[in-house]
Amino acid sequence: MEELCCHKTKIRTPEEYKSLIHRLNRIEGQIRGIRKMVETNAYCTDILIQVSAATAALNAFNKELLANHIKTCVADNIKQGNDEIIDELLKALQKLMK
Repeated sequence: MEELCCHKTKIRTPEEYKSLIHRLNRIEGQIRGIRKMVETNAYCTDILIQVSAATAALNAFNKELLANHIKTCVADNIKQGNDEIIDELLKALQKLMK
């Protein structure tokens, strides 16, 4: 993990990058589809079902990103003696669980 002007950054493996971008591209397509449904006056429950699918896709993205974060950033920081990363992780989890 690198520090860049007060912001932390993370260099991802090509596989991790590809997987996350692929998920985001699919989510982006789902959101565009939902917008088109609203623009074409689709039935409410049909839109709600698509929103639910997009929400599930975002949750899957979060799970993958969180798992990668714990396996790399958190583990590396703990190995280096930086236990403050645990508090950072707990704060992130609290925000995710709202």
